[in-house]
Amino acid sequence: MSWPDLVTLSGTHARLEPLAPRHCEDLVEAVADGELWRLWYTKIPSPVEMAAEIERRLALRAAGSMLPFAVIEPASGRAVGMTTYMNIDAVNRRVEIGSTWYRRSVQRAPLNTQCKLLLLGHAFESLECIAVEFRTHFFNHPSRRAIERLGAKLDGIMRNHIRMPDGTLRDTCVYTIIAPEWPTVRRHLTFQLERAR
Repeated sequence: MSWPDLVTLSGTHARLEPLAPRHCEDLVEAVADGELWRLWYTKIPSPVEMAAEIERRLALRAAGSMLPFAVIEPASGRAVGMTTYMNIDAVNRRVEIGSTWYRRSVQRAPLNTQCKLLLLGHAFESLECIAVEFRTHFFNHPSRRAIERLGAKLDGIMRNHIRMPDGTLRDTCVYTIIAPEWPTVRRHLTFQLERAR
């Protein structure tokens, strides 16, 4: 079995379970909330692309480079988005948290904070990662602000990093949280969730 192993992570405001084809119907409905695939500075599947995107992520899981999750809202039991461990480096114990999106109605709610607390906690405490990375488009200001609110530090900007589906070139902002920073970040995220109650 490749590292990291399949796992379900649960908290008060969100549950992360291994992505599966059975999540497709919920995710089609979720991505339609806000027509998220129309955001030019990010790559989010449209409703007609959802099944193929799930299969793509599962193929990357089989190859050992991604561990994809469906984000489940506990109150409804339905999938409201996706997130992943990606760019997995088992030798150096590093992962990136990325390819994340949530339906508009749960954005800027405790759900995202809970997801990041679960993913970071598992990465640092169970997988013993030395660093967790986040990457986003230079123009994805909401994502950059959210990453910075976590306590991640900007390592740099990779200019002309990748070509977007519309042909434009993406400058990628790279952030990390390193293992010695995790206790303070954990306390900050826990405090944010306590305030949300």
